[in-house]
Amino acid sequence: MSAAIEPYPRSAGTVSWGILATGGVARAFTRDLLLHGHRVLAVGSRTAESAKSFAAEFGLPRAYGSYEELVADPDIDVIYVATPHNFHAANAELALEHGKHVLVEKAFTLTGDQARRITELGRRKNLVVLEAMWTRFLPHMAHVRALIEAGRLGEVRSVHADHTQRLPQHDEHRLNNLRLGGGALLDLGVYPISFTWDILGRPADVQARAVFRTSGVDASVATIFQHENGGISTTYSSSQTRGSNTASILGTEGRIEIAAVWYGPAPVTLLDNSGTVVDVFDQPVSGRGMQYQAAELERLIAEGQTVSPLITPEESVGIMQTLDTIRATIGLHYPDE
Repeated sequence: MSAAIEPYPRSAGTVSWGILATGGVARAFTRDLLLHGHRVLAVGSRTAESAKSFAAEFGLPRAYGSYEELVADPDIDVIYVATPHNFHAANAELALEHGKHVLVEKAFTLTGDQARRITELGRRKNLVVLEAMWTRFLPHMAHVRALIEAGRLGEVRSVHADHTQRLPQHDEHRLNNLRLGGGALLDLGVYPISFTWDILGRPADVQARAVFRTSGVDASVATIFQHENGGISTTYSSSQTRGSNTASILGTEGRIEIAAVWYGPAPVTLLDNSGTVVDVFDQPVSGRGMQYQAAELERLIAEGQTVSPLITPEESVGIMQTLDTIRATIGLHYPDE
């Protein structure tokens, strides 16, 4: 068994968080923040009733019936943006204009142009703009990167990952609403596509195929990338069928297998070319594991930095540009882009 990676310590509680939106992911994130000592000061919603209900559920001292009131609170340092995809850019921009650092849920925006706009705004204002791709910050992914950097795989040649779920099938659901940026690509595909970027870097050639729902959103998307370093990656994402949800990285000296579900805390196995297991990493985390991205953002603030090496603003923009290319290839267009 490989040694555990030192986990982030509990937050000192010196950074004040504001939660923008009250849906399921906002609840999961807030739960992990409070479990690990982070200071959650306020929540904002489109209605006072929703904000008050959320604040009561988590014991938050302040509840605002609009996003404008939330970002105007002078005691808040960071805004966590957890609205549907099509609102991310506008919500992040609103927070940045009020001097707040932002942690923006993935998919980061609808388009690469939107992503560039908010990252440039953050740069001009010297504020952190961090994508909440929580997978990047988890201990098992730190271990994966450490194995690769140590040369344990030799030359990395390919990455393969799927994200497949049996999600609600009716067209009226948010996940199947084209106007809200629903569909497999932004809700599911962004995980394995971001993973290929993390391991192999920017793709030079992007191929994709998709199956669509009657609502106009993509139900399943498959991709093949040739990366600038010569490596090849494949991904498959679907909201119609649940698959293995595993990932693998292949190198000239061995391979890494990440068990289900690979994009959350999961066991990592290193095998040599004979198929012999030579390393296993299986470190449990407390809560869901969403606190690691919050800890990284608080580290940046404490050290006076604005860019995390785990996922830079430029990389978030590049990933959205890759999704733009995929959408152009499969013929997927959003009303608000």
